[in-house]
Amino acid sequence: MENIMSSKLLTTRRGTIILGVGAAVLAAIVLLVYLNQYRNSVDSGAQPVSVLVAKSLIQKGTPGDVVGSTSLYQVSSIPRDQVKAGAFVDPKTLTGKVAAADVFPGQQLTEADFTLGNAAVLTQRLARDQRAVVIPFDDAAEVGGQIVAGDHVDVWIVWNAQGANGISRPTVREVLQNMYVLGAVGGNVTFRATPRQAGQLIFASQQTKVWLTLRPTVGSTNAKPPVITSNDLLGP
Repeated sequence: MENIMSSKLLTTRRGTIILGVGAAVLAAIVLLVYLNQYRNSVDSGAQPVSVLVAKSLIQKGTPGDVVGSTSLYQVSSIPRDQVKAGAFVDPKTLTGKVAAADVFPGQQLTEADFTLGNAAVLTQRLARDQRAVVIPFDDAAEVGGQIVAGDHVDVWIVWNAQGANGISRPTVREVLQNMYVLGAVGGNVTFRATPRQAGQLIFASQQTKVWLTLRPTVGSTNAKPPVITSNDLLGP
């Protein structure tokens, strides 16, 4: 019976039309499925991904944590299908690495561009315009000995400032803000500083009493450095 009906469909005009319509519908369904899958793949490839891109030249040997804590990089949105393998998306992942080759402006930062460094070697944690300087502190001035590597601190000095009338009076002043601590051992704190900041710290440690205040891990902001005198405590 089925063979007879099939033969009629194939031999009659109506049957031919029905088969043609059925084939067209099937082809349309297959085309729609293909176009939908293609559109999804195109949309997925065009979806932007935030990756780290070199903002300026990163020279071979530059420490990763220096790159991650300075303006050597910027976050850029790049289509997913243009993101390189191993591209960095978080600057914290650069810590402990050094640039294995020069990375040029606009180039994505990838795992292939960096290699593991030696965290114990201070030179691998300093940019070309930075210096490491060690300043001794007693326990209280070092926030009770709680300063550790990776902290950010403000530097205060206490000294007797001479006024216009020739009379000296105790003065407390914040002289440096947001200084990065490379290490702290036995009361000796190692700072990452510019040459000028290094000189200021050395002078302060020799001529004044130096205190540190610990900054929050995130969200801290710089403000106008305050100067505190006896007037602020006792009034004029």
